[in-house]
Amino acid sequence: MAKPMSSSPSFLALLIVFSLHHLSRGQFPQGPSYSKFVVNATEMPPEDYYDYIVVGGGTAGCPLAATLSENFRVLVLERGGVPYTNPNLMSQDGFLTSLMEADPYDSPAQTFTSEDGVANARGRVLGGSSAINAGFYSRADEDFYKKSGMKWDLHIVNQSYEWVERAVVFRPELKNWQSAVRDGLLEAGVDPYRGFILDHAVGTKIGGSTFDSSGRRHTAADLLGYAKATNIRVAVHASVERILLAPTSALSGSKQSAIGVVYRDRIGRYHHAMVRENGEVILSAGAIGTPQLLLLSGIGPRSYLSSWGIPVVHHLPYVGQFLYDNPRNGISIVSPIPLEHSLIQVVGITNLGAYIEAASNVIPFASPARSVFIRTPSSPLYLTVATLMEKIIGPLSSGSLQLASTDIKVNPLVRFNYFADPLDLERCVSGMRKVGDVLRSRSMEEFKFREWFGGQDFRFVGPALPVNQSNDAQMAEFCHRTVSTIWHYHGGCIVGKVVDSDHQVLGIDALRVVDGSTFNVSPGTNPQATLMMLGRYEFPVQIEAKGLTKRSAFFNFFIQRVYEAVSSHKFPFHVSTKNSDGEIASEDLNKPGTTHLEFEHGDF
Repeated sequence: MAKPMSSSPSFLALLIVFSLHHLSRGQFPQGPSYSKFVVNATEMPPEDYYDYIVVGGGTAGCPLAATLSENFRVLVLERGGVPYTNPNLMSQDGFLTSLMEADPYDSPAQTFTSEDGVANARGRVLGGSSAINAGFYSRADEDFYKKSGMKWDLHIVNQSYEWVERAVVFRPELKNWQSAVRDGLLEAGVDPYRGFILDHAVGTKIGGSTFDSSGRRHTAADLLGYAKATNIRVAVHASVERILLAPTSALSGSKQSAIGVVYRDRIGRYHHAMVRENGEVILSAGAIGTPQLLLLSGIGPRSYLSSWGIPVVHHLPYVGQFLYDNPRNGISIVSPIPLEHSLIQVVGITNLGAYIEAASNVIPFASPARSVFIRTPSSPLYLTVATLMEKIIGPLSSGSLQLASTDIKVNPLVRFNYFADPLDLERCVSGMRKVGDVLRSRSMEEFKFREWFGGQDFRFVGPALPVNQSNDAQMAEFCHRTVSTIWHYHGGCIVGKVVDSDHQVLGIDALRVVDGSTFNVSPGTNPQATLMMLGRYEFPVQIEAKGLTKRSAFFNFFIQRVYEAVSSHKFPFHVSTKNSDGEIASEDLNKPGTTHLEFEHGDF
């Protein structure tokens, strides 16, 4: 497999030194090839027109935009910044630091805690969650294609995977912990041994990694290197606040069409990105951001939107529903021997409905506060902790997303209802028993400490597995008590409920969703491979094969009116249309000095 070239350490150091100077001028330092068409949103014009507007420069949005740019003029709007100026973000060793150094407004990882009480995170950076994750790359399982609600052309699927893999996927080098886990899985009966493969297959395998041999991270943003530079613009620190909608035609009644978006830059100025005739707005903001933006734009359950005072543009009852997160459970140990820093490289794909993965990380250790007997060290102490974890397939349990505010920057409230379905809990119990089998394997002996009287045992950090692992109740209690996330949440805009099999939002023209919010099941062991594939796959199939939906003269007249308002500097403006109930549905971009554009069927 061809290996992408990585920047030298001296280049990266120079890049970091000059970053603040360039960012203060609204530009970015010399970086990857795609950096030449990445700009700060403050440098964007007040209004502009594009064939496609992609909301979210994340795991699916970047490959999608690169693909569209081959033939169309594309704008990508990313709420976060660029990844390549952040050394922790771009290195394997900085994985935990990037997650721990999160803040509410600017950090690449935006943390949140679900209503279940489980801490979680979402990407807020160009490249999305592919820039903050553990880097494991593995293709989807066969069941995903059957259950997803889409009609897949598997030949194009494979071509799309290969397109991704040429740019960002590498074969990891296993060292002591990952090698021991591989051998322990085989001893525990997770066979056959598959070696290094990217396909999903039952047994134990080494998967791909988006970290290269030097430990440097590659993200979905790297796929922008495929883009046609003259056809694409990527605006970072661009927070999209509303989708702009208008009647598709004078005779269509309540049928609406996306005509653009309004977004704000870092200093609070409004910008308007509008679509040309036959263009589309595509939401790739993820399982949290996409349903949130739909709701704030008046697309969702009528009564719920009304309770927030949001004008209802289109009643779509399942926006934000069927939200899933694969629960993660596991154990962590301190090792008596030195361990390498490793993220997920080996996976055991069982036939029990669970996947077994492992990692080893250096973490800071804090002595007890106000300790009488332990003197607080002048410099921090660090421990190398090895982790064995399991993730269940599916899951079957689902939750929902609700608004916490009408401010797009405020995380919505999410609940995943972990283990609400009994089968999910059974799979966790089976998976953790398999983890117990691995711990009892010969391969794990060297990670035990010698006890005073000649015995050996593990030193656990956090809860240990129950001693009696045959006890269903104790194992189920362990699963409930130790549940955490592996950051594979999905759903909220699933196929058949919010979008059709072509990812078009039901009842709305020129508006699609291309991201993990459309998934009703997690694809294989880790979703990032499938999300990047989806971005490449979607439009060669849907657009080139089927052609673009033609809009009416009404749409053209409407766009012309908007253009006249914009070009005469009548900013901001107010768009009003009447829905099927005769109610005014509007986008109020700002109250004072607003230019009003109001349409009814009788106007034409």
